[in-house]
Amino acid sequence: MSNTREKILKIALTLFSKKGYLGATTREIAQKAGITEVTLFRYFPNKETLFKEVINTYSFLPKLKIILDESEIKNKSVEEILKNIAYNFLETLEEKKDLINIMHLEIQRYPQKVKKIFEAIIESTLDLISSYFEKMQQKKIFKKISPQIAARAFLGMIYSYFYAKEIIKYSENFSKKEIIENYINIYLNGILKK
Repeated sequence: MSNTREKILKIALTLFSKKGYLGATTREIAQKAGITEVTLFRYFPNKETLFKEVINTYSFLPKLKIILDESEIKNKSVEEILKNIAYNFLETLEEKKDLINIMHLEIQRYPQKVKKIFEAIIESTLDLISSYFEKMQQKKIFKKISPQIAARAFLGMIYSYFYAKEIIKYSENFSKKEIIENYINIYLNGILKK
């Protein structure tokens, strides 16, 4: 990624996080990047494309691809891999909480544009995790259930913790480590006594 492109994306992330999709202008983004608006449009033809690229670049998806690729090489246990995914997903959510908060607001205001971008990221993330779950089913590690639903349940439990803690500001007395370890234990083993 070129330095100018990277700089534009970082500044756009900051401004979209503070001002939302409509509030952040391409003129201001270009100005803060030290370039003209015409130069910005050479990299990103319009604001929607820039917004989409910010979401793609700073989403959890790039980290998830690395984690899953490394998991095949390093021969880690499913529990270790899921903990790694959960920690990194939560870390990404926490780092980008301002953007996520704005996304929730923007979906209400501009459902067509923002929802389409947001859904594409969610679907790509779910597809990657679903594929991993399918591999685990083929290896007879996971039982036969819908990998898509299992992926939604997995990400959903992590996201609900983040949402309660960071967006709603609900305080809990549990550490992040305690939350993740218990969630993964419940996810893999259930809560029924066997």
